[in-house]
Amino acid sequence: MATLRRLCVYCASSSRVDTRYRDAATTLGRLAAEAEVEIVYGGGRVGLMGLLADAALAAGGRVTGIIPSHLYEREVGHGGLSELIVVASMHERKQRMFELADAFVTLPGGLGTLDETIEIMTWRQLGLHDKPLVIVDIAGYWAPFTALVDHAIAAGFTTPATRQYFHVATCVEDVLPVIAALPPSRHAGDSALV
Repeated sequence: MATLRRLCVYCASSSRVDTRYRDAATTLGRLAAEAEVEIVYGGGRVGLMGLLADAALAAGGRVTGIIPSHLYEREVGHGGLSELIVVASMHERKQRMFELADAFVTLPGGLGTLDETIEIMTWRQLGLHDKPLVIVDIAGYWAPFTALVDHAIAAGFTTPATRQYFHVATCVEDVLPVIAALPPSRHAGDSALV
């Protein structure tokens, strides 16, 4: 892959989760900073989002958060980021995260994380981008999701090519090497959906 400058990370705002998931967010933040890869994420200060950002910042990394105003007003926005962009809506948040990112990573998360992951896969299916997506399947968390994708393929609702829209890693230490091994994106540097 061409130079990975910015990595968009989708993850949970919940703190009531297994230690393995919290540790993964912290480790990914540190590894990205050590590799001089900027984190782009949802801008929250709580849950895995906050752990990811804090770890990257503590390791000297740059972190850009993008948060809709209704969440910022609830005081869940992270006040110590390199940059915090407040946008009008969830849709604008996802669009800006997409525009800034060279690649995407999905850590364990809930409905919001699932929504972001499905949307970025759908945009790939529609030919709007070919940026890498790595789903980190810590302790089998995403196994039901990948099984659902396989089920949709088997039932004829999507094609086997769908499995090429994402890569699965079992630990965050594999994320950057997986991305580095992939061919460069044809849309590298694009600032909007094509």
